[in-house]
Formats: sequence, structure tokens, C-alpha cells
Amino acid sequence: MNSPTILVVDDVAINTEVVQSVLSGEGFRTLVANDGPTARILSRAEHPDLILLDVLMPGESGFETCALLKSDPVTVDIPIIFLSALDDVKSKVTGLRIGGVDYVPKPVSGEELLARVRVHLRIRDANRILVRHERARLDELRLAQQALLVNPTDCPEACFAVFFQPLEAAGGDFYDVVQVDSEVFGYFVADVSGHGVSAAFLTSAIKALLRQYCGPLFSPEDTMRGIDSVMRQMLGEEQYLTACYARLNRRSGRLTVVSAGHPPLILADPSGSVRPLEMDGDPLGLFSSLVLHRRDVRVSPGDRFYLYSDGLIEASPGGGRQLGLKRLAEACARQQARPLAVAVAAIAAELRPEGATVTDDLLLLGVEVPK
Repeated sequence: MNSPTILVVDDVAINTEVVQSVLSGEGFRTLVANDGPTARILSRAEHPDLILLDVLMPGESGFETCALLKSDPVTVDIPIIFLSALDDVKSKVTGLRIGGVDYVPKPVSGEELLARVRVHLRIRDANRILVRHERARLDELRLAQQALLVNPTDCPEACFAVFFQPLEAAGGDFYDVVQVDSEVFGYFVADVSGHGVSAAFLTSAIKALLRQYCGPLFSPEDTMRGIDSVMRQMLGEEQYLTACYARLNRRSGRLTVVSAGHPPLILADPSGSVRPLEMDGDPLGLFSSLVLHRRDVRVSPGDRFYLYSDGLIEASPGGGRQLGLKRLAEACARQQARPLAVAVAAIAAELRPEGATVTDDLLLLGVEVPK
């Protein structure tokens, strides 16, 4: 077993020597820094298991060092114990408030120091085990959710491409593509209120319901009402989902769209002309009497349409939802000549450039009417 590494930070050499002697005598590996900046460099490079930090140091104080360590994602999780001659309540509260896990007044006995170090190392180990367990659980959920999502290579006949980026390990956005018959395909996008694990658990139920109610026996409205009837029994209070279902009949060249409180589907033709299909409709899972809106439009080979979740257009840089919708339509027009998969990725990048703050799941599904 590797010995834990402890970084001792103090500008007084005799203090570091005494602490080192106590720790080394019990098998701990130690590092030493005589000031805050050096401690931060060592912490990034060595990532010690625990830091013993003096408060009163020339230049950068221990409080300032702690705050900087806690603002750095590389060192934020390293537990810090303050060892200080300052014994007043205000200093102790300050140390704990800025991220220290303990505050021990000097002079501290070797036995007390070892006891506190061991306690916080055990807490750190327990937290790491818990984090690994939770991460594994979320990874399993993420993989399970991904297994529910249709990949374009799984159904090339459907002629679609998708960009999906959940905010958390598992998202509340959901899409599915179903083949009703050889020339009829259904494309479904939904956004469950909230995101994360609780919303993600519902996606398997939504997929099952969609498959149950999407056959030739059911109109697109029937599909939505079937999902709504079950969701009203499953969803918690004030929980709901918005959804858009587009059924493409290639024989007749007809696209039927039903919206349940969802952002408008966007149509784009080969010339680059685009138009959002503004539609009303109630979200699913809320009302005993569901109001839906249906649109039937003619489409031709080479036309495209896009379904998406509101995370793609809301909080748009420099404006709100309407500006986001305008920017999305313009991006769809600009990317019309490019291959569909390339266009979908480029549109998503325009709406949410790399480095932009993301506060919701992001989903964009593009479909091209085959020639």
C-alpha cells in the first residue's frame, strides 16, 4: 500500500522540520513548501493527499493560498488542515469557510496532529469510494440510456443525423426514430422537465410507449395521446414533458407534425429557404384533457427538417429564446448544402460554440427527404 503524501506549508523551517519528523515517524510521505505560491505549484504537480497549511506567512497568507487551491479544479479536492498560532474564533471560522476541513491552533502536540490527519485521510478515502460508486452507477445509467437511442448507422433508411449532449451523465432529453413501414418513418424528440437521473429514468418508458403507439393503426395524434395517458400516471407533481412527433410519408410526400408544447420544427429546402412551423399544444403529462396541434406539409426530395430541444436555443448569447430560434434557422440555411451529418454538427457548434456555458441538455435531430 502506498503511504499517503502530506504537504507541509510553513515559512518557519523549525516548524516544518518538527511536523515532518512526526509524520515520517509514522510512515507518511512528506513534501515541504515555505510559501503559498510554492505550495500551489507542488500541489498541482504532486497532488498530495492532504495539506497542512500555516496562516501567517509573508506575502500570500495561508487563507489566500487555500482560496486559490480551492478555485483550481486540479487541487480543489485536496483536504486542507490549518495549523496556526491564531487561536481566535474569527480566524477559525474564516479558515473553515474558505475550504479548510479543520483548524488546529499552534502549538499542536504530535499525538493530536496524527489523530486529526488520520481522521481526515479516512474521510477522504470514504468520499473517494463514494464518488467512484456514484460515478459507476451514473456510467451504467448513461450507457443504458445511450443503448435506448437509435444511432444513424442502425437505421440508415431513416436518413437522419443527431447531435446529443446531456448536461449530466444522463439527460432528460430524448429522441427516437421508428420505421412505421418501408416508406413511412416517425421522428420523435422529447424534453422531460428537469434533467439528470430522475428525468433519465423516464426515457425507457417513453421509448416503449412510442413504439407501442406509432404503428399504422395510430395517427400521430393517437401516438401523443397514448404517451400522455401513461405519463400522467408516472410523472411527479408539476413534472411534464414537451414533445414533437414528425411522421414522414415518402410515398405521398407528406410530413405530419404534432407538437406538445415543444419548440417549432424547422423546415429547410435545397435553396436554403427555411421556415419554423409555429404550433400550439399542451405539454404531455399535465392535463386530463390534452390539446394538440397538427400540421401537414408537403415535402420534396432534398428537403430537410430539424427537431431539437429548447436547451439549444434558450440562453442564446446576446439574447433569449426568440433570438436563439432565429440563429438556429439561419444556421440551418447556411449548412443546407453540406452533408446532413456534417450540417447537424456544424449547426450545434454555431448555437453552442466550444467553451460556452451550458445549462441544459442539448439535442438536435436533422432529417433529409431522400432523392
